[in-house]
Amino acid sequence: MQRRPGVVSALFDMHTREEKMEAFGRLLDVMDELREKCPWDREQTNESLRANTIEETYELAEAIIANDNPEIKKELGDLLLHVVFYSKIGEEKEAFDIGDVCNAICDKLIFRHPHVFGDQQADSAGMVEKSWEQIKLKEKGGNKTVLEGVPSALPALVKAYRIQDKARNAGFDWNERQDVWEKVKEELGELESEIEALDADRMEAEFGDMLFSIINAARLYKVNPDNALERTNRKFIYRFNYMEQKLREQGRQLKEVTLEEMEAFWQEAKKNEKA
Repeated sequence: MQRRPGVVSALFDMHTREEKMEAFGRLLDVMDELREKCPWDREQTNESLRANTIEETYELAEAIIANDNPEIKKELGDLLLHVVFYSKIGEEKEAFDIGDVCNAICDKLIFRHPHVFGDQQADSAGMVEKSWEQIKLKEKGGNKTVLEGVPSALPALVKAYRIQDKARNAGFDWNERQDVWEKVKEELGELESEIEALDADRMEAEFGDMLFSIINAARLYKVNPDNALERTNRKFIYRFNYMEQKLREQGRQLKEVTLEEMEAFWQEAKKNEKA
């Protein structure tokens, strides 16, 4: 099927390798022209783009959670634009270009997959993960320690999960996953003690330990805690909005009703979810 640049068919039609390369080249050409002729694009720097890049990443994450393929495609395009934009700036600084970016990630993938591109054997995802951190430590210019690769700017919940996962890949983990619940109970007991003592600093510390142990438990049972929490966030938002809407239909506001009345609407919202 012959297609014009920029035209997407109503039904998905797989692009050929040549069409994919042509599309990527088209994006590079568009970026070159924008950088040369658009006053806004010409003024952008790595620093000015950074916040937008973070925002685009979250928008992609939201589209993935919603399982919205058209939106995922759109947000992937926005992120790809940023990759090309940073690469163009790097080229102008004579530091690197998009070719260097592509070659660097190819080299890294080949080095980290000796079971594909070398003579090592790995018959399961578990075997690959077990050797992953050790391979990364051997990389030229790579991480010097196992936890060095965890970005300091990650949200705390995601960072805790990544720390625990990297420690696991290095062999530091529970022998039996059910043993983690004793640790959870231990941390809960320590938290309760500090709450009784009303020591604000120690309460914060023990809350942190408690959350860390819960995240560890989620990891051990193959539950992504960030996804799980977001699922609960959305559930809470739906129920709360339902409660507000029902009260609004009655000409009332939340502050005008009792907790018992709120609970009745809350339970009604739960039933609607199941339905």
